[in-house]
Amino acid sequence: MEILKVENLYKIYGKGENEVRALDGVSFSVKKGEFIAIIGPSGSGKSTLLHILGGVDKPTSGKVFMDNKDIYARNEEQLAIFRRRQVGLIYQFYNLIPVLNVKENITLPVLMDGQKVNEERLEELLLTLKLKGRENHLPNQLSGGQQQRVSIGRALMNAPAVVLADEPTGNLDSKNSQEIVELLKLSNKKYGQTIIIITHDENIALQANRIIAIEDGKITKDEVIRK
Repeated sequence: MEILKVENLYKIYGKGENEVRALDGVSFSVKKGEFIAIIGPSGSGKSTLLHILGGVDKPTSGKVFMDNKDIYARNEEQLAIFRRRQVGLIYQFYNLIPVLNVKENITLPVLMDGQKVNEERLEELLLTLKLKGRENHLPNQLSGGQQQRVSIGRALMNAPAVVLADEPTGNLDSKNSQEIVELLKLSNKKYGQTIIIITHDENIALQANRIIAIEDGKITKDEVIRK
């Protein structure tokens, strides 16, 4: 079942001689439960694509459908609700709130949405992410790997349709990097999450089910490497 569809996506900055095509006619679709790695050199358009998929940045032209609904047919308020409920974003720099503890950071999207926290899901996430016993720790009391686990918990807390991870292991050593990838693979299998990860690391990309390569804003390869 198709969960995400991208049609003829363009993102253009500047005009005339200064025009830069960050995305240049990108099209692809994603099935529910896929684990996709997007690779490409710096400046290839990977992060731009991810931000557009997540409703964070608007395309110059083209369409993005999530569950057959056009993301950018929504107004700003509807887009904000879409970001909170349907997308889980994981960043390279964690983006945790420094004055909030582990539990508060993980449940923040739920509370911002005016919803009641699913305590059973929170408990399961804390156990799965090996954060049990650290619920009251602030981000500066955690290692980089632990902070990234908190950001994964925050992304999964609302059970979003799609999890988007932008270089989630970029600040971590190889051991912590592999742990984070294993957690993403686990959420893919355990919760049936659709995961799209941007990475420079070939070893991480090869653990996905499908690899999409981007260069100069265009898709140069789209290959299923395992079912």
